[in-house]
Amino acid sequence: MKIDFSQFQNLDPENIGNWPFLVKGTIFVAAVVAVAAAGYHFIISDLEKVLAREKLNEVTLRNDFETKQTKAVLLGAYKQQMQEMEESFGSMLRQLPSKTEIPELIVDITQTGLANGLKFDLFQPGSEATKDFYSEKPISLQVSGNYHNIAEFVSGIAILPRIVTLHDVQLAIASDQLTMRAQAKTYRYLEQ
Repeated sequence: MKIDFSQFQNLDPENIGNWPFLVKGTIFVAAVVAVAAAGYHFIISDLEKVLAREKLNEVTLRNDFETKQTKAVLLGAYKQQMQEMEESFGSMLRQLPSKTEIPELIVDITQTGLANGLKFDLFQPGSEATKDFYSEKPISLQVSGNYHNIAEFVSGIAILPRIVTLHDVQLAIASDQLTMRAQAKTYRYLEQ
């Protein structure tokens, strides 16, 4: 089919109804394309940006939901673990002596050393240092004996009913005796 461009000449803009069908169709298609392009540019492109932003938001919300769902599923286990931790904390607090029990604890440390055949060269309680909810009472120790006696003493300290820790342990051999210098620390719960 051959297009006759002569029909586009001599068109009367005041009498559009008499224009040839091909000319009216071409103008109609051009108008539809122009309206579609303008609609896409002014309406749809903005909506596409909103859609992209909402898709990112959806990913964030989905991840947040999955995290919270996992926590919700594990809530029972978390509650049980929290209860176990509170019980454990309570039992540890009971292992911290009150102020009146510290002298008995010092006696227990001394008796543990003597029961294991150690000689105390130094036993010097220090002054109490206050921490968050407890206080620390350091005791400088120096004991002499054989290896097994010192090992049994350390083991005996570990199984005392109250918490006692050994710090800055130094071992030295002097005239066929083993000497241990250490700082024992006992703790006291500060009641509010």
